[in-house]
Parts: sequence; structure tokens; C-alpha cells
Amino acid sequence: MKLIEHPHVLGLSDVYENKKYLYLVLEHVSGGELFDYLVKKGRLTPKEARRFFRQIISALDFCHSHSICHRDLKPENLLLDERNNIKIADFGMASLQPAGSLLETSCGSPHYACPEVIRVNLDLYICQIQ
Repeated sequence: MKLIEHPHVLGLSDVYENKKYLYLVLEHVSGGELFDYLVKKGRLTPKEARRFFRQIISALDFCHSHSICHRDLKPENLLLDERNNIKIADFGMASLQPAGSLLETSCGSPHYACPEVIRVNLDLYICQIQ
């Protein structure tokens, strides 16, 4: 995460570790998760949806340009700051992806997985049963 400094990616200030724990000092954002915001609000206006989408795409494009793949993008990992700007958080599943290569492991939250990933996992499961 130290590689990523972007206005729409949660900032990492410092890292400390001892024999037992690793501590990450992260930027504080006070707006909560996009998930909770959506539950409370019900739906976004088209203007608000466009604004969030632009911010998410901008941050992802920046990450991808640095060969970083988040791999667990979901409303719970999109935080809002005090001005309702998106901050992508939780890079725990992230991976460096060299140009021209594909990641081969599926990870992240199954409820948000794309159909291709679910289909491949289902095909593998069916093969194991037969």
C-alpha cells in the first residue's frame, strides 16, 4: 500500500511490527462504508453514482498502472471521507500482477465474485464429484 498514493485510496501513514503483531497506521475517514451509506439512503442519484464511479475508476486505474490488483472490491471496502469522497480500503487480498500475466487464484468475497470466477469454480467442483 505504500506504493499507492492517490486521493481515492486509503492512505497508509506508517507500519510498525513486533514479534507478535504488525500494525498499520491508516488515514482516518469519518464517513463510514459505502455499503452502509447505500442501505441508509436506499439509492444514489445519477449525479452521485457518476461521481462515485469516476472516483473508483480513477483509483483502480492508478492501482492497475502500478501492477496492483485489489481482488476484493465491494461496497464494504469503499469508505467515504467527510466530503463523501470514495477511499478504496482493505488491500489484504491485493496482489502484484506483472504486465501480460493473469492471476490464477480466486479470492475475495463470493457474493461479489464475477460470473466467470463462479463458473470456473463450479466447473472444478463438478469435475471433482464425477
